[in-house]
Amino acid sequence: MSIRDRINHALDGDKVIKPVYLVYDWFVINRKIDWQSMFDLGLGQINHASLIEIERPNLKIEETVTDDGKVKSKEIRWITEIGELQELSIDGWVQEHLIKTPNDYKIMQRALEDVRFVPTNKYFDKSEQELGDSGVTVGQLGQFNDLGYLRTPFQVIQIDFAGLEQFSMDIVMEIPELLELIERMNEQMIELFSCLNKSKAKHIKLWENLSIDTMGPDMYRKYLTPLYRRITNILDETGKKLHVHYDGNLQLIADDISKLDIYGLDSLTPPPEGDMSIAEARKHWPEKFFWMHPSLSWDELSDTEVVDNILQMIQGAENRFCLQLSEEVPPNWKRTLPLILETLDKFSQ
Repeated sequence: MSIRDRINHALDGDKVIKPVYLVYDWFVINRKIDWQSMFDLGLGQINHASLIEIERPNLKIEETVTDDGKVKSKEIRWITEIGELQELSIDGWVQEHLIKTPNDYKIMQRALEDVRFVPTNKYFDKSEQELGDSGVTVGQLGQFNDLGYLRTPFQVIQIDFAGLEQFSMDIVMEIPELLELIERMNEQMIELFSCLNKSKAKHIKLWENLSIDTMGPDMYRKYLTPLYRRITNILDETGKKLHVHYDGNLQLIADDISKLDIYGLDSLTPPPEGDMSIAEARKHWPEKFFWMHPSLSWDELSDTEVVDNILQMIQGAENRFCLQLSEEVPPNWKRTLPLILETLDKFSQ
């Protein structure tokens, strides 16, 4: 079977005979390594295609990029008639987030008012045509550089708009402007998912980037669990499946996750990045699909140790899984990637 057939069979719950290893499209675009040689060895690709186009009538975005050959800085201004927000990044790392004060939450709410979501299959169709049988396309809610809807609102504000430190103080103090923004964006997300009934994508991903350390179980249950339930109720009517990018510690909310109709856990990573083995994860979540990311720490292990760890992941997952290169390309990729692909090629169950 082709890579596409093998991953689709796995996603449908069929027995995994020959495991698939997929690389994020982002890495293929942004990491200058010999990808073709890896594809020739059996590596597949997972693409992410926006299922919507977003119209923001109350917002103007201006970007200024400066590159002196040593440092590349980018300034982004979100401009509304009630005020402006500014973000500054240096060499891709955010130094100054858009939201810094309670009033900034009001400006952000104005920026996102009257937003119009236009469903589209054009990005999905283009991706599928380019991939052919070498991978699969998963839907997402906007382009990669399009802040606002790629994650649930709680995490969009935490990660993209305010930053972890500012957000943590504001959410604990229950700043009214923040709570109002979360509520408004939650309703927009429900509106967004409701307009995807004609999308060709069967699988839809939220880029949660979640490790429970960053919010705690109580916040998870208060702000994320109810929204997940509303989203999956909508998707259940169309047969579409929700996948969430959970790449860190999850033990504290393992029981909570088991009660949600989330279909797949993306970038699920064993220790030391995560806090449970794949076998432990499978005991908690027998029916969920695992997009498994081999630990980057294994890049320094011997060939025998790498192979043993990969086999433990596969055997622990049992079924409903694939492997992913989804967090970073390991420095020793010339050794480890072919080794993993060779191990998968020889494996049968």
